[in-house]
Amino acid sequence: MKGEEAIKKAYESILNHDFEQAIVWFERAIATNPECAAYHYKLSITYARSGKLDKAAAHASQAVRLDPEDEHYTFHLQHLQARQMTLQAEKLFEESDERLWLAVSLLQQAVKLDPLSQEAFLLLGVAYSRLREFAPAVQAIQELLKLDPQHSIGLRLLADYRQKWKEYMSVTL
Repeated sequence: MKGEEAIKKAYESILNHDFEQAIVWFERAIATNPECAAYHYKLSITYARSGKLDKAAAHASQAVRLDPEDEHYTFHLQHLQARQMTLQAEKLFEESDERLWLAVSLLQQAVKLDPLSQEAFLLLGVAYSRLREFAPAVQAIQELLKLDPQHSIGLRLLADYRQKWKEYMSVTL
C-alpha cells in the first residue's frame, strides 16, 4: 500500500471518529515513507487529539527535523512543547510552595513557546499569587485577558490580585 492510500484511510477513520485506527493508518503511511515530514506532522496532530502528547511531540519533532523550513511544523511543535510544560507545571502545584518557582519557570517558557496559551497565562498568574508576587500575577492575568477579554476566571482573579497587591503595598510602605 502506498503512503497516500494510507493517508486517505486515516482521514476516513478520523471522519468516523476512530482516532486509534487513524493512528494505525498514519503509522503505515510513515512505514512506506519515513522521510515524509507531512506524514509525521499528520500523525502528531492525531496523537495530540488523542491526548498522547509525548508521542505527538516526538512526531512533530521529526517533522521539523525533516522539513525545518515549514513554519506549520515548527509552530505545532512549539505548541505541544508548551502544553507539556504547562502540564508539568500543573503537577507542581500539588507539591510544596518551594516547587512553585519551578512551575513559574516552566510556565514562562511555555508562554514564550506558545504566546496564545490561555491556560499557561492563567496558571502563571495563580503560581505568582501563591508566591505572594502580586505584580507579576496581575501581569500574567492581564496577558490572559488580552487573549480572552471575557475570561470569567481571569476577570475574577485580576480583581482579586489587584486588591491583594494594594494590601501588600500598604503593609510594606
